[in-house]
Amino acid sequence: QVQLVESGGGLVQAGGSLRLSCAASGDIFSSFTMGWFRQAPGKEREFVAAIRWRDFSTDYADSVKDRFTISRDNARNTVYLQMNSLKPEDTAVYYCAAEKTTMRIRISGAYDYWGRGTQVTVSS
Repeated sequence: QVQLVESGGGLVQAGGSLRLSCAASGDIFSSFTMGWFRQAPGKEREFVAAIRWRDFSTDYADSVKDRFTISRDNARNTVYLQMNSLKPEDTAVYYCAAEKTTMRIRISGAYDYWGRGTQVTVSS
């Protein structure tokens, strides 16, 4: 079992930055691939970024590539999402998730554990 708690969301103007954190507890954090997803009102949950446990390799949605950076600190059992150059279309609830594989990291159904989410609102 893994418990995930997100923090760091808030209201920011377009062009600004936020850093989300996801603190994990329970099972061995270092053996989980960690992902960030987001869901805007009226839309489906979508993949944002992920970082594999095996080699720390990363993957990003095209919409956030070159603006967002995912990282992890296994000593602190925490994964981060640095978000720069934010746009109004980045407004959503952001969820942290964990899974034990490294294959289907863009697929929400592959993740075993989820946090409750943190709201990010970007004003124009």
